[in-house]
Amino acid sequence: MVGGSRCSPEIEALAEEVGRELAKAGAVVVCGGLGGVMEAACRGAAGAGGKTIGILPGGEPQEANPFVQYVIPTGLGYARNIIVAQSTQAVIALDGSYGTLSEIALALHKGIPVIGLMTWQLFLDGKEDAGIIVAASPKEAVKLALKAAKSRE
Repeated sequence: MVGGSRCSPEIEALAEEVGRELAKAGAVVVCGGLGGVMEAACRGAAGAGGKTIGILPGGEPQEANPFVQYVIPTGLGYARNIIVAQSTQAVIALDGSYGTLSEIALALHKGIPVIGLMTWQLFLDGKEDAGIIVAASPKEAVKLALKAAKSRE
């Protein structure tokens, strides 16, 4: 799950639902471990009995949000986005800023499916790039991500 470290209450609620749905499906939430979308997704997953992994930009474990169960402090700053993007079978992107955009690009570059929920759109030569699979709801995003991940096995 990738998304901004700051978000609106509406986006926070969507992220929490994504985390909850991922946990109910038995998936592990991997994220950047900070606040905003990341914290909300972890809160949803943890509340549903799921597992959460936070790959932190800093080197201090206490930087993780309180819902991260497995903390990986990297000390790499934004370079940790490579690890976040490539530690999954599929990425769900929600909202976000340029850090999220970099995670989307890194995943797509490696052939990892990206499901977008109210996030970036990509255009090349004035035409929409179909790399991001658009979802209309958290449940649909999780369904599409699980299907995409299964197709990679």
